[in-house]
Amino acid sequence: MAATETRLLLLGSVMIFEPVNGYQIRRELLSWNVQDWAHVNPGSIYSGLATLTRRGDLDRHDLVDGGREVAVYTTTARGREAFSTMWREATETVDLLTPLAFHTALALMSLVTREDAAEAVNVRLAHLDAELRGHVERAGGDVAPPHVRAMADLWAGLASTEREWLADLRRRIRAGELDFRGEPERWAPPADDPGWAIARDRERYLSLITARR
Repeated sequence: MAATETRLLLLGSVMIFEPVNGYQIRRELLSWNVQDWAHVNPGSIYSGLATLTRRGDLDRHDLVDGGREVAVYTTTARGREAFSTMWREATETVDLLTPLAFHTALALMSLVTREDAAEAVNVRLAHLDAELRGHVERAGGDVAPPHVRAMADLWAGLASTEREWLADLRRRIRAGELDFRGEPERWAPPADDPGWAIARDRERYLSLITARR
């Protein structure tokens, strides 16, 4: 996985659960099956968190929790600003051959406001339309061999399919569907989901961090 996408994924996941420890982030991301669609090596999650801490995107808090030492992470102002910038760029930039950045941004869409999500989707739709118009213009030439033109037709088909899907996503956003930052959360995981334990730990970690100040 590219460094920018790893940074986006890890920053976003910490923002969702902070304060949170590395094991919890690893377990949560594996429940998203990131090893399949994001090609993340589970062992690289810990080193990624350490890298983001060195960059100043995360703060590491070494706590004693119930007699055991635990490192928990929170995002910094720099990290949150970086996330916002990277999320917008990943959503708006169209790269039909390398869609991983966009897929990563979609997984973290609940961290932005509804207005920002709608605006970014509109920009992406405009970029997709430009890609499709360019394909139509190029299709009139016979410079490329037929099998190469056939491959380009596949890319145009992928763009058309994504455009249809994006238009529906825009409709859902405008209709008030999905959950976004600053809104009440209507979706909740099942009662046995490990995320509930993370939520309980978060409150305890917050109190420990506050007590140290």
